[in-house]
Amino acid sequence: MSTMADVARSAGVSVATVSHVLNGTRPVLPHTRQAVLDAVEVLGYTPNSLARSLVTSRTRSIGLAVSAISNPYFTEILQGVEAAALEAGYSLLIADPHDDPEHELKVVQLLHERRVDGMIVAPSAEPGDLVAYLRRQAVPTVLLDRVLEPASPGQGPFDQVCAENSGPMAELVTHLASLGHRRIGLVAGLPGLSTTSERIAGYRQGLAAAGLDAHDELVVSGSSEARGAERATAALLALPGAPTALVTANNAMTIGALRALRERGLSVPGDIALACFDDFAWADLFTPRLTAIAQPSRELGARAVRVLLDRLAAPDREARTLRLPCAFVHRASCGCPEPGPADTGNSMESTSQSEKGTTP
Repeated sequence: MSTMADVARSAGVSVATVSHVLNGTRPVLPHTRQAVLDAVEVLGYTPNSLARSLVTSRTRSIGLAVSAISNPYFTEILQGVEAAALEAGYSLLIADPHDDPEHELKVVQLLHERRVDGMIVAPSAEPGDLVAYLRRQAVPTVLLDRVLEPASPGQGPFDQVCAENSGPMAELVTHLASLGHRRIGLVAGLPGLSTTSERIAGYRQGLAAAGLDAHDELVVSGSSEARGAERATAALLALPGAPTALVTANNAMTIGALRALRERGLSVPGDIALACFDDFAWADLFTPRLTAIAQPSRELGARAVRVLLDRLAAPDREARTLRLPCAFVHRASCGCPEPGPADTGNSMESTSQSEKGTTP
């Protein structure tokens, strides 16, 4: 097996120069760098990652804690994280917190014990212990999808990457209102998540923009999962003034809502209009196809990796909250005629990308 010394002899440089080329620790002249890379290829040299980590105190690994098994949305995010990490030469250690605060803390501690260089975490609805641990251990961390806002003592500094929530939800509601709906129900997510509070705020903004009153009984928690959404939808349909349109706040809850409607023999959009936050791969396979907000899932994951690498390169830089725009995917479940291909997937003006130097 070839060694770094063999590469140095073949390239006619010092071992230190080989190290600088392979680890990117110091600029090297282009022709010298190419000579080293050529020698690496000819000799089939494979760096010893373990030995390198002992010298540099870096493992070139990233810990990812997201509930990817239970939430298809995070599965797509994971793909973006993995691709960006691999492109940057980092390996990925993955753990599923199951959206449980106690388990969340345990898996993050295990990832930290594996000496990852930094972490990307989608925090639970009760992240207090997690935040305290990450802060105490000074772990470079990017919070993904769910953010910590407003700022409070002990909650940072963390970089954050998420999608726009309020604007896109308001867009769904105003669209339904423009079709004549006056009682629009919301199957909301798990209380305590920033995505839940922001989407509820957007729902209310949409009602206000349409000149409609907000009624508390029309907002029911579906706990961000299918079974909870099934119960929430049943509760909305049992109201004396049942909604004529329904908005679901994530893809899993859309499935639960559809199940509840089917069990009651209700058709979409004939009996009730439906629009959902979170597009998903099979949304256009339903009849009718589902009008939805599409989040840039893979880009969220990739951007979180790049933000983390920026943090590792400059530990003292100001913390950032980066929000990415969503897209309104206009189909037929809202009650509109089935649109043609040119009418779908349009980016919404209200969800322009923003990057704020805030410390959550």
